Amino acid sequence: MKKLLIFTGVAEAVTGMALLLVPALVGHWLLGTELAGVSVIVARVAGIALLALGVGCWPGTPLCGMLTYNALGTVYFAYLAINGQWAGPLLWPVVGLHAVLTILLGRAWIMSRNTGGRNKSTL
Repeated sequence: MKKLLIFTGVAEAVTGMALLLVPALVGHWLLGTELAGVSVIVARVAGIALLALGVGCWPGTPLCGMLTYNALGTVYFAYLAINGQWAGPLLWPVVGLHAVLTILLGRAWIMSRNTGGRNKSTL
């Protein structure tokens, strides 16, 4: 079972990285069409989620996976908001929400490492 989780975690993380780095190419290979415009943004967010899923399956824990997702999501959404081309009225609140969640999850991760994973009531 553990080997299966490692294999699928690596596969999802690799797919996520590909979606982050070359979403148009992955879209062409998977869907037979080029991704353009807002679909590239959606593909990159999906890539972040797949990368976090991979981290959560191996080598980390669900906490590591959620921390990865929120940290990368905060950075990417902030980049979109600062760039301004694709910025709706809820983008900055989403940046703030993911930033707060990143801080809380980071704190929980640090506390779990300091206590050897024994402190389950950090959230």
